[in-house]
Amino acid sequence: MPELPEVETIARALSPGLVGRVVSGLDVPDPKVLAGPRTRAAFARVVLGRAVTAVTRRAKLLLVHLGPHPEAPSGPGAVIAFHLKMTGRFHIAGPDAAPPDRARLLLRLDDGQALVFSDLRRFGTARAFASPEALAAWDFHATLGPEPWDMTPQAFAEALGRRGARIKAALLDQTLIAGVGNIYADESLFAAAVHPETPCRDLSPEKRAALLAAIQAVLVRAIAAGGSTIRDYRTPDGVEGGFQNEFTVYGRAGQACPACGQALASLKVAGRTSTFCPRCQKK
Repeated sequence: MPELPEVETIARALSPGLVGRVVSGLDVPDPKVLAGPRTRAAFARVVLGRAVTAVTRRAKLLLVHLGPHPEAPSGPGAVIAFHLKMTGRFHIAGPDAAPPDRARLLLRLDDGQALVFSDLRRFGTARAFASPEALAAWDFHATLGPEPWDMTPQAFAEALGRRGARIKAALLDQTLIAGVGNIYADESLFAAAVHPETPCRDLSPEKRAALLAAIQAVLVRAIAAGGSTIRDYRTPDGVEGGFQNEFTVYGRAGQACPACGQALASLKVAGRTSTFCPRCQKK
């Protein structure tokens, strides 16, 4: 599943081609993609005629921000929230380009191009909100924790101190810290020398601060590399990410630890495989 760096990369790549364009049409080849409103007509009423003002990310959501409707210029802007789930992808198609076979939703733009959302496994969703306040009130959005760069070491330490869960499970919990998934949790825990099964409350203040710093640093490096491509992820230009070439532990069980040479091990935490170094990341 695309995590924070992948969605951030997509948002930055789409922004130049979308901002300023007006949504002039809507095609929904696969109505299952609509998570709210659930009909094409209702979705269209929220988004058509509005100009794109920004493309951003919140946690693992891609957000397309739209200005006020031209018939109500003093009214609120709208927001489309895309959740890519496992295999969601975006690209901007030219006026004469045929949509891909797996296209699920197309936003037609006033310059003849289209933002195409395709999804091989059909788990991804699109939701249209008539105002930023409606987005904020969405129960999923409302429960998201802070972005990694919005957390102070003190706030992170206090949040961990209230949890008895294992640290790897806590990092996957989007109500604690938003956007971190399996890949970047493993990489961050290794960088901070923290065992994935360590109970949150057992981490010293120094370890908690080191872990937050590691999360932030790993995510910055991953964004700079365009995210990680394991199987399906591509940028809107069709390019693979590059951070998978920098993995220290993720997916490398049985290989030598890059720090000490010990064979990397793996175990299950919160139903997810966690790869770690038994020597560098002791409980």
